[in-house]
Amino acid sequence: MKRGVPIRSVSRAISVLQEINQWGSLSMMQIAKYGQLPYPTAFRIVQTLIHEGLIEQEPSRKFYRATPLVQSLAQGFQVDSIVVEQARSHIRALTQKIGWPVSVTVRVGTNMVVRDSTHSDTSLTFERYYPGFRLPLMDCASGRVCLAYMSQQELDSTISWISQVGAPEEQEMIAYVSVNTLNKIREEGYAAIGWGQHNLTPGKTSTIAVPVFRDGKFEAALTLIYFSAAMKQAEAVDRHLEDLKKTAADVTAALAGSDLGARGDIQTVERSLNDP
Repeated sequence: MKRGVPIRSVSRAISVLQEINQWGSLSMMQIAKYGQLPYPTAFRIVQTLIHEGLIEQEPSRKFYRATPLVQSLAQGFQVDSIVVEQARSHIRALTQKIGWPVSVTVRVGTNMVVRDSTHSDTSLTFERYYPGFRLPLMDCASGRVCLAYMSQQELDSTISWISQVGAPEEQEMIAYVSVNTLNKIREEGYAAIGWGQHNLTPGKTSTIAVPVFRDGKFEAALTLIYFSAAMKQAEAVDRHLEDLKKTAADVTAALAGSDLGARGDIQTVERSLNDP
């Protein structure tokens, strides 16, 4: 195996587990379809995941769902919990002001993953998006913001990875996300996508995303989601971009304050240990 080339069977098994976890439960046909796998391959992967205790068949039908053991895979991951903690009050305040839901997303591999959202706080939504929902990095507003603030080395590495293991539609999007596109996003401080296809209601919502920074580096994206039929993209940007940017700036400042507080707490402990 060449260096940097993934083990295909492992990648497929992870993909199947992610699809089941995201949709709640799936039939074998749906697993094969969403995972873009031959049916026999999907069947073998499902049987392996059942053997490992990560998924189970529903009692009343031939659908497969994740088991509580899946939570153990995330026990050591706490990196972005501080982002959720610091952003929650700010995104709720923004939704109360403008009505539309706002989400906090972070990059995980070649996806943007929802960590928190205010979909449950407003009636201006078709669906509720819970932590763990994935969006393709190349074709969502938050993902393009993330790409725009990557270093050139990280960007080249990410695009190379998507070209190797990404779904066909993700690979096709590489040509559309040009250097000029990313430069424009940095200059304007936001990315917008109309009539988004990669959500629970394809073609019905549009998004505007802005970056949140920590120690001067991209940390997360705040994304405003609105009904595509309610207003055109230019109108949405004109109405809500400044409020969205201000909220992102407030979250960035809150993260900086929490970092300072944490460092202060550490120094206090160190002084107390060193005092006679």
